[in-house]
Amino acid sequence: MVADVAHLSSAHIASETPREHDLLSLARTCLRNLYGERADFAAIVTEIESRVRMAQAERPNDLKALDSARLNTPKWFARPGRPGYSCYIDRFSDTLTGCIDTIPYLNSLGVGLFHPLPLLKPREGDSDGGFAVADYHEVDPRLGTFDDLVALADSLRANDISLVLDVVCNHTAREHAWAKAWLAGDPAYADFYIKVETDAEMQEWNRHLSDVFPDTAPGSFSWDDDAKGFVWTTFYPFQWDLNYANPKVFLAMLDVLLDLANSGVEGFRLDSAAYLWKIKGTICRNLPQAHDILKAFRSYLSVAAPGVFLLAEAIEGLDEVLGYFGTDESQSECDLAYDNTPMTALWGALAEGKADAMSEALRLTQQKPPHGTWLNYVRCHDDIIWQALKGWVDQDRLWRWSNLYAGEGDSFADGLAFQAPAGQAPSTCGMAASLCGVGTDDFGLDRLKLVYGITYALDGVPMIYMGDELAMRNDTLFRDDPQKAQELRWLHRPQMEWTLAEARHRSDTDAGEMFTYLLKLNHIVANIANWSSSAPAKSRSVGDDRILCIDRALPEGTFCCLANMSDMPLFLPASLHGHDLITQAAVQTLPPYGLVWMMRP
Repeated sequence: MVADVAHLSSAHIASETPREHDLLSLARTCLRNLYGERADFAAIVTEIESRVRMAQAERPNDLKALDSARLNTPKWFARPGRPGYSCYIDRFSDTLTGCIDTIPYLNSLGVGLFHPLPLLKPREGDSDGGFAVADYHEVDPRLGTFDDLVALADSLRANDISLVLDVVCNHTAREHAWAKAWLAGDPAYADFYIKVETDAEMQEWNRHLSDVFPDTAPGSFSWDDDAKGFVWTTFYPFQWDLNYANPKVFLAMLDVLLDLANSGVEGFRLDSAAYLWKIKGTICRNLPQAHDILKAFRSYLSVAAPGVFLLAEAIEGLDEVLGYFGTDESQSECDLAYDNTPMTALWGALAEGKADAMSEALRLTQQKPPHGTWLNYVRCHDDIIWQALKGWVDQDRLWRWSNLYAGEGDSFADGLAFQAPAGQAPSTCGMAASLCGVGTDDFGLDRLKLVYGITYALDGVPMIYMGDELAMRNDTLFRDDPQKAQELRWLHRPQMEWTLAEARHRSDTDAGEMFTYLLKLNHIVANIANWSSSAPAKSRSVGDDRILCIDRALPEGTFCCLANMSDMPLFLPASLHGHDLITQAAVQTLPPYGLVWMMRP
């Protein structure tokens, strides 16, 4: 913590190994780009590296042993057949202690990465689903204590499951101690946040900015009486953006990461990574300085806790997302990034019954550098943002897809339109099963299996969103809660239906069929020799634009995924006849929304 760091000295700096020398050199270069013009730059670096060395010395021995093993196992987090699983603790298991009791369920699903959504102590009342953090060193008291979090991390690790936590690094709650100290005029926290005092200056900034929540929280600034000015609030008025132009902010957030890593957290989802730096006259997203911050975080963690990975939450256009891997392995930023482009395009392809948008998305994502890994997903706690495809999918198509998933016209989907800047297609809310038409359409479960079968076939790590494994549908009860009623994303943040989970091995239920299907996919990829997260998924035309064909070149042969995006049965050309790894049957046709996996010489 900031107060503790101030008392450290260079006496904590140990001798460097060659690996550490390179990492520290990169971090110092990044810090020089950010803060090099300051007269106290040398003292800043000394203070930061003292904290890193202290964290390294204090790291528990079992975690140091894990670090050593992982240094020899690149991309250890991308083990075949070990998907991620994302949920809210209070919706999944009520408490952190209760979550320990669910580990057998996670094991039965083959989970390797467990990602609970924000659980650090939030502000009271509306907290944007936990993304308004009031204390990074405590957990939400509704969920338990910090000791409970450590116990959960230990229990997961004992079952070969890694705990991944959200760190909201762009902003804090207005109620955070840093914000209170800033408001009180404490010089130690001067410039922790960004304030403008006049409407004219605010408008000068706003000319280049885009609203994240144009309906529920328009603008990027909020007037605060106590601050006597407009505070920068990219998201909601109670979420105050941190000012990384102040190196004490960088140090404070690094301290959070180091403390959590030494408490047993094995991966961090860095929320809102694109927004970390502000420059007047720019859109204040994806700026070079934000990348310097992430490279420095990655480098310092690689010294103190090298077995920990970073996941970039940057839901941007593909060109911007690719930057969060870093230009090459020696300039690494985040180890994983959300593969948002194919996810969004996949829903578009399903809406149209045509594969072209998904094929193009896969072509574009091949630009990923070899050292990076995609996190592949079907749904998450957020909305589907159609504008992620702008520039190569025309706006008319985006609007048609948005309207379909909002249930307009002759639609199979049961979703809701969210919000978007004026003139852009509204985003989409809804559980995957509901968007696929489970419960309302004869092909609903086939569509759900199709989108997961495609997602599992891609290079990277597949992530299951809580309830998808049981074909759980929308939770409309959120409208009965005054604190959630206006936040449509609660539609797809349901309470876990444990009665469905108890019947997960029954083949006569949607839940049982979906759960068994995912287990089959896990088993297949775990038993394909040399299945590699770095063998890129490449699409190719097979003469029918309703069929998505994905090839991955593996040492033992070519893995091929064939998916019928339409509601019509389709004959396959003779060259594509083969043996389906999922059903173990010979395949010559694809039924409506049918999918097959094959291995070819």
